[in-house]
Amino acid sequence: MTHGVAEVASTARIRGAIRLLRPKQWVKNAFVLAPLMFTAKFLDAEALGQALFACFLFCVASSATYIVNDIYDVEQDRLHPRKSKTRPIAAGIVSVRAAGILLSVLYAILIVGALMAPRVAVVLAAYLVLTLAYTLILKHQPVIDIFTIAIGFVLRVYAGATALDVPVSGWMFVTTLSLALYLAAVKRRQELTQAGADGRRVLASYSVALVNRYAEMSSTGALLFYSLFVMSTKPQLLVTIPLVLFGVFRYWYVVEELEGGESPTDAVLADWQMLATGLLWVAVCAWTLWPGHG
Repeated sequence: MTHGVAEVASTARIRGAIRLLRPKQWVKNAFVLAPLMFTAKFLDAEALGQALFACFLFCVASSATYIVNDIYDVEQDRLHPRKSKTRPIAAGIVSVRAAGILLSVLYAILIVGALMAPRVAVVLAAYLVLTLAYTLILKHQPVIDIFTIAIGFVLRVYAGATALDVPVSGWMFVTTLSLALYLAAVKRRQELTQAGADGRRVLASYSVALVNRYAEMSSTGALLFYSLFVMSTKPQLLVTIPLVLFGVFRYWYVVEELEGGESPTDAVLADWQMLATGLLWVAVCAWTLWPGHG
């Protein structure tokens, strides 16, 4: 009986440790692979390996960031109706000490990775500093908090380009920034509508109408800049513009009618049309940019 209880408790801690890493959020690190796609180097084994390694390092770094955030916010999360049950440390499934040990392991992996990919390490260090500043200060600053989240996505794209040692079009950067601002603004909107200002301190500085305008401006910018990027540098990808338009429209639908969007990753993975659109976009890009095809 005692052995069975201990086994269940051990299993719960392992699951809690996995949840602490938030592996579903690793989908965001696919942005690291964008330069690999648009430079059509995905058939180059060396380039593919470098890009995937950079993506792996960002997965480790983002998990480390989540653990730091959960440790720092543990007391506040324990008072939150949802986070007190979903955050492993706040829920008492994983201790702060165990989380600290796991964090040390992740940092050790990053140090080894930095020695193996020194160019990417510089971008990775900038990301870690930015996310630490976000956890400690910037997430409480209105507007700055949204831009900090967006810059994290831009750094992912830059890391992918750095790993391949290739330049990245300014259009790609501004498109990524606009898209990330859109997702961050929608996230704040959903937090406001679902939890109100009690969910986050910074939410008291926002209104639904304001973040709606932010989301509309940034989504329009993302569509415009992506279209200009395609037409000016990759005209063969013109066919992907309708897919991007549909993706933005569908995401708005998920947010407005299905009450998703507080977690962009969950919203995309839970909606088969969003997921299918993303996979189709990747497939069309790969087919169109396939060496010798275009």
